[in-house]
Amino acid sequence: MRYKTVSLTLAVIVAASSLAIAADPFEAAPAPEAPDTFSWSGFYVGVNAGYGFGADGNISSEGQLGPNIANIATGARPGSVDLDRNGILGGGQIGYNWQAGSFVYGLEADISFTDLDDDRNIVTPQINTGLAQGNVFRSELDYLGTVRGRLGYALDRTLFYGTAGLAYGRSTMSVDMFAPNGVRQFTGEKTGTNVGYAVGAGVEYAVTSKISLKSEYLYYDLGEEKLNVQAIPGTGVAGGYDSKFNNDGHLFRVGLNYAF
Repeated sequence: MRYKTVSLTLAVIVAASSLAIAADPFEAAPAPEAPDTFSWSGFYVGVNAGYGFGADGNISSEGQLGPNIANIATGARPGSVDLDRNGILGGGQIGYNWQAGSFVYGLEADISFTDLDDDRNIVTPQINTGLAQGNVFRSELDYLGTVRGRLGYALDRTLFYGTAGLAYGRSTMSVDMFAPNGVRQFTGEKTGTNVGYAVGAGVEYAVTSKISLKSEYLYYDLGEEKLNVQAIPGTGVAGGYDSKFNNDGHLFRVGLNYAF
């Protein structure tokens, strides 16, 4: 009798437990949400800094000053001079990106103040009376700006891109020629804004949803600039000639962008 009572009691407990479980079933933990894919779309501003150097800094001369006066044929004036501007630069950029799948395209405008310059002092032998013996050439770039399109491929937070567009900059070029006694006889200087193009490529990495870092290379070409070198009145010489300055170079820079 006692055995039957215990068995009946256990059966009642098991049945009650089953009913409780059925009434309040076990809930499995929710599956983790898939992380959101990073988007490059939107407006951004940033800063940049880097180093630049000339690509083809050759200066060529055209024309003769006069019989036996600083002529290329006599060796008193060099027919060409290698002058490559180099130095640091820094500035800012502003742009907008659109993203379609893994492809990113956009527009960017930037401007950098530069310390790119070079000068060359070439001394030529005195061949006969009146020859200008010293030749001083100088070229510098005050600032460089671009307005470019960008097209890239995004691997989540890493963006590889190519870029091309308009380039402009303010250049100063000068030539001074000195007689054997050190008197400056010929001079020319020109400052102005030049327009050309820029092409390049880069990689950008989004550290956070707002901040990204980039590394970029650009080649710029602002065209060829002609400088007229004229005799200084009262120095006993007359005439003049033209010097052609190439105005291009390479830039390597890094930058930081803030997205809105």
